[in-house]
Amino acid sequence: MKLLYKIWLDNNGKAFGDGPHELLKRVEKTKSLHQAANQMGMAYSKAWRLIRTLEQRLGFCLIERKVGGQSGGGSKVTPEAKRLMEHYGRFRKDVEKTLGKVFQRHLSWVK
Repeated sequence: MKLLYKIWLDNNGKAFGDGPHELLKRVEKTKSLHQAANQMGMAYSKAWRLIRTLEQRLGFCLIERKVGGQSGGGSKVTPEAKRLMEHYGRFRKDVEKTLGKVFQRHLSWVK
């Protein structure tokens, strides 16, 4: 038996969670929203809509976009998004650790 759960931040709708966190980590690595979405099996248009919705709910930009040209386009995670990712990652680890302890205390006997 194991504990499963979902957690996200809400501000008049989902504002941030594991999926967006993963998407931004991939954007940071690939420098491309298109590639990041592709890696996650997500349509670019869906990823684009998700980012815009989250930016509205959070009140700050998550990605700086550069339109293609001779040197090509790309995406860069903003400093605010990096800060959110860092804090959300630590928050997630703390939640996992705490919920694991509570689960063990109350339900470890269930097989």
